Amino acid sequence: MGKLFRCYWIPFLLSDEVAERDCPPVRVTLLSEKLIAFRDSNGEIGLIEEFCAHRRVSLWFGRNEEGGIRCPYHGWKFDVTGKCLEIPSEPDDSKFRLEVSLTSYPCVERGGIIWTYMGAPENRPEQPAFEWITVPESQRYHTKRLQDSNYLQALEGGIDSSHVGFLHAGELRSDPLHHGSKGSDYHISDLKPRFEVKETDGGLNMGVRRNAGTDKFYWRITPWIMPWYTIVPPYGDNPLHGHAWVPIDDQTCFAWTFSYHPSRPLNELELSVMTEGGSLHVTQIPGTFRPVANKDNDYYIDREAQTAGTSPSGVKGIAMQDAAIQESMGVIANRSRENLVLTDRGITQTRRQLLKAAENIVLGIPPPGLDPEAQAVRSASFELEREIPFDKAPGEPTKVKKGVAHTSI
Repeated sequence: MGKLFRCYWIPFLLSDEVAERDCPPVRVTLLSEKLIAFRDSNGEIGLIEEFCAHRRVSLWFGRNEEGGIRCPYHGWKFDVTGKCLEIPSEPDDSKFRLEVSLTSYPCVERGGIIWTYMGAPENRPEQPAFEWITVPESQRYHTKRLQDSNYLQALEGGIDSSHVGFLHAGELRSDPLHHGSKGSDYHISDLKPRFEVKETDGGLNMGVRRNAGTDKFYWRITPWIMPWYTIVPPYGDNPLHGHAWVPIDDQTCFAWTFSYHPSRPLNELELSVMTEGGSLHVTQIPGTFRPVANKDNDYYIDREAQTAGTSPSGVKGIAMQDAAIQESMGVIANRSRENLVLTDRGITQTRRQLLKAAENIVLGIPPPGLDPEAQAVRSASFELEREIPFDKAPGEPTKVKKGVAHTSI
C-alpha cells in the first residue's frame, strides 16, 4: 500500500505547526518514514529525513537559521531540498558538501494545511483541490488527532453509515451541529438502512437509504475519495465534515477532520462547538495531538449514561466514540474473524478497490483520485421518490458548486 499512497499529495501538518519563519523544526513520521519539517527564512517549507548525513544525529535538535537547518553536533547545514549548504570543519576550498544530501519531499500549503508528495517526481499530480481547502478561511475549521489504530479500520468507520443511528444516537439528539434536522429524525427512526455503492472517478459513492414516509426514501451519500478521504453527509444547514486517515505507520494514524460550509462563514455557535472539542472534533492534551479521553483512561466511559440509554457506548462525543470503537479492535483488526453483512457493502467494495489500485501500481496504471475533478465532490442528504436511483437525483447534489450551499435536510 505504501507505493499506492505515495502517488497522492498527503496532508501532514497544520500550517500553525510551523507558523513562523525560522521556527523550531517539527518531528514527522509518515508512512513509517522518520522526517522533520521546518519553515525556512524565506517562508519555504522543508520536509527532509530526520537524521544528519554526517553521524545520523536527529536534526530535530538542530537550529533553523538563515535558510536551513543546522545540526547541533558538528554544524552541518541543510536546506529545504535536503542539499548540504555548509560543513564548517572542511577546508574552504572543499567541494565535499556538494556530494552530500538528505532525502527530501516537496511541500505545498493549501487551506491552512501543509501537504507533501512522496512519490516519483515525474508522476507528481496536480495540487489537491478538495472543497474544504478552497473555501475562504472564515468558512473552514480543521483539526487532527492521533489515533492508535491502523488507518484502514478508521477509514472503514467513516464509510460505515449504519452505525450512526446506534453508536451516535445520543449525539444525534443533543449535538448542536446535528440535532433538530429532519435528517437526524430519519436516522434515529430507521435502524435498518439499505446500501447501494456506485463507482466514481475518485473512488466510491455510498448511498444509504432510510424510509421517509410511504412514497420516498431519505438518502445519505458518503463519498470516499482515494485513498483515505470520506465526507460525512450533512444535517440541515450545518457545516459539512470530512475526514482523512493518514498512516503514521502500520499501527497508528492521524485522523484529520475538515469542517466547512460552502456558502457562508462558520457562525459563532459552530466555531464554539468545534474549538471546544465538540461534534467531530476533540479536546487534546496541551502540546500534543493526543485526545484527553483516550485508551489509557478508558475514554472516561460513563456507565450510568450507558445504563440510562442516553449513550450506547458511554463515551462522550462523536469523534471519541468512533476512536474508542476503532482502537478497541486492536491496532490492526483481525479481519479473518469478521462476519460481514449487507450493510458492509461499502467496506468490502472499498477494500477491493484499494487492493486493485495497489496491484495496478505495479503494472504502471495510475490510481483513481489524482485528478482535481475527482476531488471536487461533496456529500449530500435528501429525500427522493422511491423509484429514482440516488445517483440520478436531480441537480447533481454531490458535485461541488462554488459558493452554493450543499444539498441537505
